[in-house]
Amino acid sequence: ISNRILSSKKIFARVWIPDPEEVWKSAELLKDYKPGDKVLLLHLEEGKDLEYRLDPKTKELPHLRNPDILVGENDLTALSYLHEPAVLHNLRVRFIDSKLIYTYCGIVLVAINPYEQLPIYGEDIINAYSGQNMGDMDPHIFAVAEEAYKQMARDERNQSIIVSGESGAGKTVSAKYAMRYFATVSGSASEANVEEKVLASNPIMESIGNAKTTRNDNSSRFGKYIEIGFDKRYRIIGANMRTYLLEKSRVVFQAEEERNYHIFYQLCASAQLPEFKMLRLGNANSFHYTKQGGSPVIEGVDDAKEMVHTRQACTLLGISESYQMGIFRILAGILHLGNVGFTSRDSDSCTIPPKHEPLSIFCDLMGVDYEEMCHWLCHRKLATATETYIKPISKLQATNARDALAKHIYAKLFNWIVDHVNQALHSAIKQHSFIGVLDIYGFETFEINSFEQFCINYANEKLQQQFNMHVFKLEQEEYMKEQIPWTLIDFYDNQPCINLIESKLGILDLLDEECKVSMIFLGSLDGQIDPRLSNKAFIINILLTSKEVEYQCEGFLEKNKDTVFEEQIKVLKSSKMLPELFQDDEKAISPTSATSSGRTPLTRAPAKATKGRPGQMAKEHKKTVGHQFRNSLHLLMETLNATTPHYVRCIKPNDFKFPFTFDEKRAVQQLRACGVLETIRISAAGFPSRWTYQEFFSRYRVLMKQKDVLGDRKQTCKNVLEKLILDKDKYQFGKTKIFFRAGQVAYLEKLRADKLRAACIRIQKTIRGWLLRKKYLRMRKAAITVQRYVRGYQARCYAKFLRRTKAAIIIQKYWRMYVVRRRYKIKRAATIVLQSYLRGYLARNRYRKILREHKAVIIQKWVRGWLARIHYKRSIHAIIYLQCCFRRMMAKRELKKLKIEARSVERYKKLHIGMENKIMQLQRKVDEQNKDYKCLMEKLTSLEGTYNSETEKLRSDLERLQLSEEEAKVATGRVLSLQEEIAKLRKDLEQTRSEKKTIEERADRYKQETEQLVSNLKEENTLLKQEKETLNHLIVEQAKEMTETMEKKLIEETKQLELDLNDERLRYQNLLNEFSRLEERYDDLKEEMTLMVNVPKHGHKRTDSTHSSNESEYTFSSEIADTEDIPSRTEEPSEKKVPLDMSLFLKLQKRVTELEQEKQVMQDELDRKEEQVLRSKAKEEERPQIRGAELEYESLKRQELESENKKLKNELNELRKALSEKSAPEVTAPGAPAYRVLMEQLTSVSEELDVRKEEVLILRSQLVSQKEAIQPKNTMTDSTILLEDVQKMKDKGEIAQAYIGLKETNRLLESQLQSQKRSHENEAEALRGEIQSLKEENNRQQQLLAQNLQLPPEARIEASLQHEITRLTNENLDLMEQLEKQDKTVRKLKKQLKVFAKKIGELEVGQMENISPGQIIDEPIRPVNIPRKEKDFQGMLEYKKEDEQKLVKNLILELKPRGVAVNLIPGLPAYILFMCVRHADYLNDDQKVRSLLTSTINSIKKVLKKRGDDFETVSFWLSNTCRFLHCLKQYSGEEGFMKHNTSRQNEHCLTNFDLAEYRQVLSDLAIQIYQQLVRVLENILQPMIVSGMLEHETIQGVSGVKPTGLRKRTSSIADEGTYTLDSILRQLNSFHSVMCQHGMDPELIKQVVKQMFYIVGAITLNNLLLRKDMCSWSKGMQIRYNVSQLEEWLRDKNLMNSGAKETLEPLIQAAQLLQVKKKTDDDAEAICSMCNALTTAQIVKVLNLYTPVNEFEERVSVSFIRTIQMRLRDRKDSPQLLMDAKHIFPVTFPFNPSSLALETIQIPASLGLGFISRV
Repeated sequence: ISNRILSSKKIFARVWIPDPEEVWKSAELLKDYKPGDKVLLLHLEEGKDLEYRLDPKTKELPHLRNPDILVGENDLTALSYLHEPAVLHNLRVRFIDSKLIYTYCGIVLVAINPYEQLPIYGEDIINAYSGQNMGDMDPHIFAVAEEAYKQMARDERNQSIIVSGESGAGKTVSAKYAMRYFATVSGSASEANVEEKVLASNPIMESIGNAKTTRNDNSSRFGKYIEIGFDKRYRIIGANMRTYLLEKSRVVFQAEEERNYHIFYQLCASAQLPEFKMLRLGNANSFHYTKQGGSPVIEGVDDAKEMVHTRQACTLLGISESYQMGIFRILAGILHLGNVGFTSRDSDSCTIPPKHEPLSIFCDLMGVDYEEMCHWLCHRKLATATETYIKPISKLQATNARDALAKHIYAKLFNWIVDHVNQALHSAIKQHSFIGVLDIYGFETFEINSFEQFCINYANEKLQQQFNMHVFKLEQEEYMKEQIPWTLIDFYDNQPCINLIESKLGILDLLDEECKVSMIFLGSLDGQIDPRLSNKAFIINILLTSKEVEYQCEGFLEKNKDTVFEEQIKVLKSSKMLPELFQDDEKAISPTSATSSGRTPLTRAPAKATKGRPGQMAKEHKKTVGHQFRNSLHLLMETLNATTPHYVRCIKPNDFKFPFTFDEKRAVQQLRACGVLETIRISAAGFPSRWTYQEFFSRYRVLMKQKDVLGDRKQTCKNVLEKLILDKDKYQFGKTKIFFRAGQVAYLEKLRADKLRAACIRIQKTIRGWLLRKKYLRMRKAAITVQRYVRGYQARCYAKFLRRTKAAIIIQKYWRMYVVRRRYKIKRAATIVLQSYLRGYLARNRYRKILREHKAVIIQKWVRGWLARIHYKRSIHAIIYLQCCFRRMMAKRELKKLKIEARSVERYKKLHIGMENKIMQLQRKVDEQNKDYKCLMEKLTSLEGTYNSETEKLRSDLERLQLSEEEAKVATGRVLSLQEEIAKLRKDLEQTRSEKKTIEERADRYKQETEQLVSNLKEENTLLKQEKETLNHLIVEQAKEMTETMEKKLIEETKQLELDLNDERLRYQNLLNEFSRLEERYDDLKEEMTLMVNVPKHGHKRTDSTHSSNESEYTFSSEIADTEDIPSRTEEPSEKKVPLDMSLFLKLQKRVTELEQEKQVMQDELDRKEEQVLRSKAKEEERPQIRGAELEYESLKRQELESENKKLKNELNELRKALSEKSAPEVTAPGAPAYRVLMEQLTSVSEELDVRKEEVLILRSQLVSQKEAIQPKNTMTDSTILLEDVQKMKDKGEIAQAYIGLKETNRLLESQLQSQKRSHENEAEALRGEIQSLKEENNRQQQLLAQNLQLPPEARIEASLQHEITRLTNENLDLMEQLEKQDKTVRKLKKQLKVFAKKIGELEVGQMENISPGQIIDEPIRPVNIPRKEKDFQGMLEYKKEDEQKLVKNLILELKPRGVAVNLIPGLPAYILFMCVRHADYLNDDQKVRSLLTSTINSIKKVLKKRGDDFETVSFWLSNTCRFLHCLKQYSGEEGFMKHNTSRQNEHCLTNFDLAEYRQVLSDLAIQIYQQLVRVLENILQPMIVSGMLEHETIQGVSGVKPTGLRKRTSSIADEGTYTLDSILRQLNSFHSVMCQHGMDPELIKQVVKQMFYIVGAITLNNLLLRKDMCSWSKGMQIRYNVSQLEEWLRDKNLMNSGAKETLEPLIQAAQLLQVKKKTDDDAEAICSMCNALTTAQIVKVLNLYTPVNEFEERVSVSFIRTIQMRLRDRKDSPQLLMDAKHIFPVTFPFNPSSLALETIQIPASLGLGFISRV
């Protein structure tokens, strides 16, 4: 290179030298180059030395290598040295080391096929690239698509994306992803989901137009240009597709290792489907057209699944099932046609075997006549001027004709499918602009190149020419824009090659001429092109590569004519399969014409030679395939020239489809052919490196002195450059940029590195000197310290010696004294021991003697006492006997005297003196008692009546018992039969006895054997016990381990449940957000429909806005009954029913669980009450019995009855359990457990009834006996008995008391008996009812089970869910009815209470009025001051019904947060609305409450819809909605909310209405407002985040700007319009101050701040992961500083506990990852433990993107990245690369009661609410 700087060829300079294997090799100079040297001494990278000889003619030096800092750049034009080895090396480093497949080369995106699925095409990546500048993000196909979309909207000019490359380079995939980007970003303008249809066209076109080749498994065998249409709002409205040159020959022939089109193999793989049975297909190897390549299967591709996708795409594009089956029949017919065989009769004729199966199947599938098709496959018609001839054809001609027919059918079908795809993608809306995506074949060179390769390479020559002209034009525009002198740049022009093909007398014209005159093409064509060759081929040079491509002329003429026999076409026209497929194309559109709508029409390149009527034959056949292709190509070039092109060049890295394997030879060939190197050459010929003045100043500020820096940066840069680069031709100054020649940036980088290296050396020198001096001073100080400590140590040692000497003398003194004293103590202790033992012995002897004497005395005492007692007893017995004898004698004497006196009359008279008087008195008493008796008899008669009724009942019971007796008699008959059986059994018993003896004998023998076995088993048992003990020990240990593991699992499950709760909350809030979005969209559509008067369209009425999607079925149940709300409740469209039903189900389920919990609480309370009653009864039973005999009997009877009652309850519970355990139909059958329990219950009840009958009979007998005892007797004996009884009575009232007590006991027993009987009857009835209901439920469950078992699993689940929903709904409705009844009763009681309160007040007033005025006047009067008493307000606001709209308008719709609302009490609108609700509640006006709440909610929604992008408005209404919600909770009257209130606030609670449902609606509204607030925050913050957190240099000078190439990124220098970190902090302060000013809850503010910080962290990290230029050490330092500033902001606002800091943890760890050391295994371990918040994909991505900014930094090695991947392979995290920046944390609204008293609130006049009054 003549302009190369010779000074750069110094020692150690690195160069590129050519190599036959690696294309280019890197080497270092071992000796400086001097002009005139012929040899360069080089050192290769593999360690060898080489002498490189220069070319003596050109003397061209080898290419210089770029500095390492520039290697791996996103844009190849950013390289300082622009040449082929630099481009190749940069692509290889990016592809192999960094796994980056996209690279910019000026305006071209170079895409290298990785042959591997990469996670870089998700929707998160699309969102990350949306709206970004092209140079700001790493190269990507999405960046090109975004640039095209942005330029279309900005410049209002149509765009084109031209995707080119070799077969297998990934063109189709790139075009597919570009279309996916447009579909995702723009959306569709209608409800038809056009973007889905555009994407759905890909699987259809791939199945019918793609095939496997030796170079690509999914190679496009046709070209296509898709125009995606947009409306004025740049939303997709439709698309149109043009196709070019389908490779029809592949239908009938495939080379080795290749396949036919995918659709054929998909059909064969799906042949077993029922609907495909009629096609009679089989394996792909059974058909001639699919087995020629010998590779019917593609590894990793399931053709059956692909067929499902193809059919789904056809359905989505509106191709009906019948049309699809027609397509499949035609395709299957083509396969069967290929199996048709011919047999030769002679050399000029052939035949088809009779009833040939493949042909018959083909005719059946195509619906044509077998005989005709068989005839015309073997014959053809020749027409002359006078007559026609039918001529047989040879076997070879017949085979060619068959193949031509198959190709013709497939081409027709292909065009028909393309037409239908275009019809499906066509839109009635006017197209405003479009973006075209061209996916066309690249240059193709095979061993045998035919007509298809000729046309393909011709198209690529045209596209390459257009590309060169566009690049040249852009370069010229750039130079003119910067006002730099323009010098003509020479570039390769391929116009001669194009002229050779398409000009007059070119190859295409020669072909057409030969087709017209039907002459032999081979000789003439060969003679006109290349006379050196034979007559079978010709050669043309390919662009740039100077490579000659040889085309085989054989078949050129036939393929150009595309001939099909007319007779075969006529036979196909009679087919009923897709009749429009084979009809004449009378209305066919010319390739050069245009449609009336101005849209470019579909161009049909192949298959235009269909023959029609003879008169039209010439017209139809005048256009050959080459002519049509040339016209289509000219039309395409016109379209591309009318648009702004964007180029994607796809590179195939190797021919073996190995993932991430780079073959330098193949890559260089493609780079040369696709024009990338030509772009580099054009750029390098001028000024390839371009810097803005600010970027140059920032990068090379280190090369300037302080005096060189001026105020004008432009002049500063000029002055510095003139000093640094002396040759002024090496650079040019433009208006905004500095332009450098190739190599100058590398020279400046070298100067910068040298300056930095010198500065580093100086800094190192200074630091090292400072460190060594510091070390010397530290050593000197240490020496002095050591000396001081040594001297002190010696002094302490001497003092220690002196102390030890003195201590030794003292120790000796005390030791000697201790020895003598010890000896004395031993002697003294021995003496004392001897004395003690002797004295003890003497004392024990003395004690034994005394003890013996004492025992002898005791024995003597007891013996003497015994003798004395015996003597005394004998004397007493004798005395008593004498006394008895004497007294008997004296009694006999006295008896004789009394008998004598009794016989005398005088004694009788003395005894009966006064007896008559006593008899008279007794007679009177008897009369009185008779009266009492009569009364008692009357009472007894009444009792007898009751008893008679009871006896009748008992008789009926007796009759029942008699029936049971009859049944018993029947049973006795059975008993007799059983007795007979017993007799038989006795006989058998005797036989068994005899057998028993024999068995016993055997048993004895067995017993002996078993004893031996038992002994053996005992031994084994001992062993087993030991094993058992060991096992028990193991079990205990395992139990401990299990408990520990269970505890851990419990903790994990609780955490998981918390996560699930958050997920459910997030899912619910997302559904709510989606519902609100659909609601707003529906409102917009409704407004548009009202405006579109001329286009009437039926819409759907919108439901009331208060009915959110999550409301339950019973919400606003009172509204449903009102007639005024019925019209607004029309059904929504069917597509909206699903989310509403789902939310209804969730709400019902939630409500049912709450009701079940309340039911369980009430049941527990009831059980607790019953236990308390039982305890109290037990305590009463334990009390001492102080009553009489009657009360004791009564209590015992009551206890018995209670015990019996308990038994019956227990039995009832057992019955219920038995019935509830099983639900099968056998439950109630005889013999079932429930049936047995029921029979036992009935028998126990009957036994209890018999016992009660016996007790009744006993009581009756007692009453009868009492009655008989009371009846008077006239006989003397009766009177004497009565007199004896009367004498026994102590008191007159004892008789009456005894009778009354007996009567009471009878009544008590009678009432207890009756109550017990009633309770038993009620329980029996309840049991019967429960049994009946259980039977019905059982039958119903059985029916449902039988029905469900017949359904498939999915339907079974849906049926069970539906059944559960209906059951819960019914229960819910029942509970609602009960609640409504209770509410009604409560309201009635409240009304009555109010009436009573009013009456009491009136009475009090009346009493005050009754006070006489004299009393008031008489009181003394003192002169006092009378203050005006303030009116006692109740905290309510009254308004009229007609003022409701005015209230809502002034308080909500027209209230401006920045205006009037600034000076208000925080939450004042919420307080006013609640006070109005309170007054409506006080009036018990449910209509007013409902109307006000509904209007409030609708008005808030209107305000947010109108001013939803204003942060202050959204924040204001979020805080007021939350305050309104808190007020409804605080004054709801529920205990959980009332405990925070004052007594006065509790008086203000709502009294008539429960507004819990409206609280739910308000909560949903608050969630919607919160989500809208987050969206507003995101929209405001998003433009600031990347610039402030990443691009802006907060710490100036830490990171320099690297060269950026043609794609300029956003500058990191703080210009006037750029955002900085201070901008973000100011915005955060603004948000926080506004929320605090509006009185938002502190917890809610924390959640908002957490969401803001998550957005900042997620967007920053996502951009970091997609920008290679941001992944450097200095950028990590900047990020950590910025994060610390954000944390400082949190501390200032006291928000560190909000969880916001934790959301920045992934960003913090990514910044630390950029700064940590990345070399050794220890570093890898530290990184793995540190980056726990980053996923594996994110860590690897950051390491791959890490790029040194300065030469002092080092790149991350591939081995280190693999080490990280190996260490993280077990980590289970998401494979997603980017964070979800749209994620919104689930919001909660913790209850926050207000301390503000409602009665103290004043309404400012500025609100205009004068029509409401305080109450």
